[in-house]
Amino acid sequence: MNLDRAIFAFAGVVILIGVALSLTVNPWWIALTVFAGLNLIQSAFTGFCPAALVFKAFGLKSGCAFR
Repeated sequence: MNLDRAIFAFAGVVILIGVALSLTVNPWWIALTVFAGLNLIQSAFTGFCPAALVFKAFGLKSGCAFR
């Protein structure tokens, strides 16, 4: 698995967790989903993603999106 796929998988998991928590625990958990979505949009334009720095530290090889 390369860095790009790990980022996409992580973002998907965070979004699904945020939706599940907002439906079962408290509607304010939707803010987690909003944060993940905004972070994806910002990383598409800037190429910077904080999660990419963490995954790089774990030794994942960079893909074409996050160098």
